[in-house]
Amino acid sequence: MRSKIIESVAIGAGQGPLQRLGRPVGAATAALVLALGAGACASGADAGSGPIAVGAVSTLSGPVTFPEASAAARAVFDDVNARGGINGRRISFTAADDKGDPSTGALAARDVIQNKHAVAIAGGASLIDCQVNGPLYERYRITSIPGTGVDPGCFISPGISPVNTGPYFGTTLTLYYASEYLKMQKLCGFFSIIGGTGRAYRDGVVRWSKLTGKRLLIDDRSLSANTTDYTPYILRARAAGCQGVFFNGTEPMAVGWVKAAQAQNVTGVKWLFLASTYTSQAAEAFGPAAKDVLALSEFEPYTDTSSEANQDWRTTMARHHVPLTSFAQGGYLAATHLVTVLRGIKGDITREFVTRALKGLRPLPSAMAGTPFAFGPGDAHASNLAGKFVRPERGGWTVLTRDWVRLPNA
Repeated sequence: MRSKIIESVAIGAGQGPLQRLGRPVGAATAALVLALGAGACASGADAGSGPIAVGAVSTLSGPVTFPEASAAARAVFDDVNARGGINGRRISFTAADDKGDPSTGALAARDVIQNKHAVAIAGGASLIDCQVNGPLYERYRITSIPGTGVDPGCFISPGISPVNTGPYFGTTLTLYYASEYLKMQKLCGFFSIIGGTGRAYRDGVVRWSKLTGKRLLIDDRSLSANTTDYTPYILRARAAGCQGVFFNGTEPMAVGWVKAAQAQNVTGVKWLFLASTYTSQAAEAFGPAAKDVLALSEFEPYTDTSSEANQDWRTTMARHHVPLTSFAQGGYLAATHLVTVLRGIKGDITREFVTRALKGLRPLPSAMAGTPFAFGPGDAHASNLAGKFVRPERGGWTVLTRDWVRLPNA
């Protein structure tokens, strides 16, 4: 079973890999990133009547991959080109592979920026891109719209704005749904902390507490990425009387968690997971214990074949043979939003003008997301603060919330 991380900084049908995102960036990698920025220019050789270069830095090889995001972005750009491009100029798209490795990721970003002369970064999904390359993007004054933001850097950079909710705001949203919609009074949380993700998850819980005035009955951050025996944690939750248990594990971790609960005959507790658990593989693997599982969908649930909001996305993905996953939704949305921005630029489409347009962008609504996409001039960006919730049923997924669940003021 392919691991889908993130959780919600998880991730979904996979949403994604958050969970492996926290590999720390070493001094050597940081030095490399700074060196790559030397002599950076704002617009590069991106003006004129030739192709408009757009890049993405994604994790396309290694133990955890997200190929659907950049494949979906390419599908959008190919369709634009087939219809005449942007004012007659075709989009040339490069999907660079960072292999989940910081040094490789830094070199991949350098190639996209310096050699391919990209005017923007869009449609990728990576374990490490934002954390590694955020400072580089700032130095080159290039903007990035990830299809799936995974690592914490995606949500704290002035030059990056993901289209997805992400695991950390996803944590807040999932707890909010459990306490305010399902009226659970005894909520517990168990967190697998990888690399530098600890503070981001802590902040997600703090946001929930500020919104609701409530606190977790158990807030356990002791799980490592290598933990495979979840029985002690599950028994602790049962002994404490937890009504709902939030766990930020990846897809295989979530399946292991539910199987362990089933083995211990723990019932009557709802297991709350991030978007990374929202996959067809997980739904099949849960078996009879699926009735106790809830998962976050960061976009309009991709398994809902009746949804009009997903109609164009489904048609586009089918035409280009891209698997239907939440990663593909993110790549599609990121590319679609960038195309809207490119079409609105008068004159030469350069890196400088694309960045200026995104920094001054008015929020762009989409029926596939619960809140409009925004960029703007801020120092951090997290515009998707809504989601829907799904439950595994008969090997598939059922939508529990037809209306969007939004965080207050979102």
